[in-house]
Amino acid sequence: MRSGAKVAVIGGVFAVVVGGVGYGAYNVLDGLGDSGVGGGTDTRATSAEVKTGPVTKQETAETSKRFLAAWARGDAAVASRLTNNAGDAESLLTQYSESAHVTKAVITPGTPTGSKVPYTVSATVSYKGRTKAWSYESDLNVVRGLTTGNALVDWKPAVVHPELRADETLETGEASTASIEAVDRDGQVLSKAKYPSLGGVLDELRKKYGAKAGGTAGIETWINSANADGADRTLLTLAKGKPGRVTTTLDARVQAAAEHAVKQFEESSVVAVEPSTGAIRALANNRADGFDAARKGAVAPGSTMKIVTAAMIMQNGLGGANSPVECPSQVTWMGVPFHNLDNFSMPNPTLQTAFARSCNTAFIKPVSPLGDKADSALREEAGEYFGIGQEWRTGVVTVDGSVPASEGAETAASYIGQGKVQMNPLNMASVTATAVSGRFRQPYIVPQSLDNRVFAVANPLPSGVSAQLKQMLRYTATAQEGTATAAMAGVGGDKGGKTGSAEIDGHATSDSWFTGFSNDLAAAALVQSGGHGGTAAGPVVAEVLRAGP
Repeated sequence: MRSGAKVAVIGGVFAVVVGGVGYGAYNVLDGLGDSGVGGGTDTRATSAEVKTGPVTKQETAETSKRFLAAWARGDAAVASRLTNNAGDAESLLTQYSESAHVTKAVITPGTPTGSKVPYTVSATVSYKGRTKAWSYESDLNVVRGLTTGNALVDWKPAVVHPELRADETLETGEASTASIEAVDRDGQVLSKAKYPSLGGVLDELRKKYGAKAGGTAGIETWINSANADGADRTLLTLAKGKPGRVTTTLDARVQAAAEHAVKQFEESSVVAVEPSTGAIRALANNRADGFDAARKGAVAPGSTMKIVTAAMIMQNGLGGANSPVECPSQVTWMGVPFHNLDNFSMPNPTLQTAFARSCNTAFIKPVSPLGDKADSALREEAGEYFGIGQEWRTGVVTVDGSVPASEGAETAASYIGQGKVQMNPLNMASVTATAVSGRFRQPYIVPQSLDNRVFAVANPLPSGVSAQLKQMLRYTATAQEGTATAAMAGVGGDKGGKTGSAEIDGHATSDSWFTGFSNDLAAAALVQSGGHGGTAAGPVVAEVLRAGP
């Protein structure tokens, strides 16, 4: 153990203070091992009959109290046996003192809600003469053990700290990467505290560019990422290093709007890019799992993919914005039926009006004349003109979209953004930016000159195709029948948009998608299990666009 002493040996410095839940206050000096509260080493069922059903209020109180008391006095072995995963729990609880160098702690539970018990940890971290207070909140759930029937803490790393995930570890020491001061396009400092969604981005920029920017390492408490491509996440700084200055393409004003916009809906993400340059101006997430779906997600984009499908139709001579199309309530492709939402149909639509109403069948039926080429046409369009499927070197880790080869019914499904097509808000913001500017410009978050990385390139769209796509996007966001009109009503300037809903296996409610532009800003949002695009993802995009130029 690097600190030279186990926490349990430091008399009286770890404590659990219990209030507001009827436990009575106690700490390690009360002899918890003799009181029946702190020991708790016997987790066997007390009768031949194994208990079943939900845990009781009393069981929740007693189990959480015993677990927190054992953890507080540094007894990882006892605490771990009060969980449903003793092996993993003991390892992480041991790290708390031995690797994270926590030398003092007070754990204060709050009022339980059902089987969930929240608590506040007020700790002290000490390393090589450096000491700093560390406070945070977390919670635990008490569940029924599957084999013993006993009440046990449902183990997950977040019990120890809310940001910990599976296979991650805690450590305190000299940081492995140099410090940075990240700033936006105008020199405004970007911090995790002010812009929480940028936490992962700033960590990655630090890992990749800290030393190049002239930074030096400090002494910190951090989470070691379980992902080889991921960056460690700093939780506490005991001694600051010298920060190197890293200029990003982000716009603090647009980023603030994005952070606020995603708070409207759970499981939401949004990205904004500049069509004229590809510069990423903002990205934000509001997700319970902490995943950065804005740039790393990979799910079906639904009808927002019709932007690419429309370009494919035009470039293959199958129609144009003002060409007549058919929009029956249903079409069949290779024996598989495809429907419109609520089985609506349209009499005598054009491709533009079908786009505005998001008619699925109008984007499947016209493609049948392509024959064998139908299976590859969308993939080729997405890759050759929209940069989808290429490796984007943005400066941070991104998932860069996928339109894989398809056949049979999957081909038809891909035209409406289903099947195997996978995107995230960054990809769809780029698709919109390409459509309205006429050229794919690879998104990036730090200048190319910082490390001379090679950007992905694609062919420019024919001018007539780009003009028609922009015309269709404008119509969808301004015409009375347009599905994007309501969401974009408060957005000014030259504007356009497209809604999307994607059906996901096992989900009762579809994912909500929306992508749009206003002047020189394009944005896309995803609200998972959010329903229709215009009502959930639409308001998120609109708020971001209103903050743009």
